[in-house]
Amino acid sequence: MNVLPLTLPMMAAPDRDDDVVGRLREGDREAVEQAYVAHHAAIRAFARRLVGETATAEDLVHDTFVALPRAIRKFRGEASLRSFLIGVAINHAKRHIRTAVRRRRATERLAAVQELGEHTVHADQTLERKRLADRLSAALDELPLDQRVVFVLCEAEQRTSVEVAAIVGAPEGTVRTRLMHAKRKLRVQLEDVR
Repeated sequence: MNVLPLTLPMMAAPDRDDDVVGRLREGDREAVEQAYVAHHAAIRAFARRLVGETATAEDLVHDTFVALPRAIRKFRGEASLRSFLIGVAINHAKRHIRTAVRRRRATERLAAVQELGEHTVHADQTLERKRLADRLSAALDELPLDQRVVFVLCEAEQRTSVEVAAIVGAPEGTVRTRLMHAKRKLRVQLEDVR
């Protein structure tokens, strides 16, 4: 898993978002393109952090914007369009995450069988970093989706609990509780990494 920069693209102007939302509700196809241009980079960055794979993140971005004309009916205007799009991406991520978890576990089982046959010690730093990244990804896979989403939004994207609460549609206290549980579980799973 590559470490991505934590900077996010500049936010789109709220009045421009209001115009795009209105046009989306009217079925204007160009509004989807305009929303994509304004927000795809942020959605892609979030998706990459959430699922850990570039190709899967691209699929998630695609699914999010394909669903936008239908999903916009549920937009109540309580959060920004970007936050709403992240919520749409979260809903589409569920299937992708389940598939990735199954694939990663199968790969780990295969790697474990292959390592039994090899008795050499690899001291290469690149290999060690890869193992650590795999370990972190596997630890994230063990988290329930709601905790994983909150962890990525709060820790990787540095969003406030107020912003995350608006994105996931949960009270701020619930967001903080989910984050606390996610950190505790990750700490336990990664204890021996130091």
